[in-house]
Amino acid sequence: MLQVGEVSRKLGLNPQTLYFYERIGLIPPPHRTEAGYRLFSQEDVDRLAFISHTKAMGLSLDDIREILAAKDGKSPTCQTVHDCLLKKAKAIEETIQQLQILHDELLPLINHCHQNIECKDCSSPSEDCVVPDDPRYEFQQACSSWQGLTEASQMRS
Repeated sequence: MLQVGEVSRKLGLNPQTLYFYERIGLIPPPHRTEAGYRLFSQEDVDRLAFISHTKAMGLSLDDIREILAAKDGKSPTCQTVHDCLLKKAKAIEETIQQLQILHDELLPLINHCHQNIECKDCSSPSEDCVVPDDPRYEFQQACSSWQGLTEASQMRS
């Protein structure tokens, strides 16, 4: 049996997190010493490790609660777990697609900068190669947008 400090160090969790998980019912109330100190069994530690791991993977505490309920035999089938994991997998796929779009938008900027590198010591951006944090980048983006709007407006006229 381990006390709160030992469990928190072992799992890298804040002791307040353990109390919170107990309060919201993710872990059963642990055994207590005569002095009232919480004592966690290996089963409790394993459950906390599972919670920590699944939370790190991006599952919400509500999702984790559903999975644990199925694991504890409190839900009729594994359908709940299946649906929860399927929902998470779809969210991950959407994130991957958004990251791919961002990646595809960055490549032309990278290529443009690479083609315009004029110095061997490029510790600061050149006039031709500005970076997104540089105010000139925002200005160039605004100019490009304005130019696109102007051209579109002229085409309609």
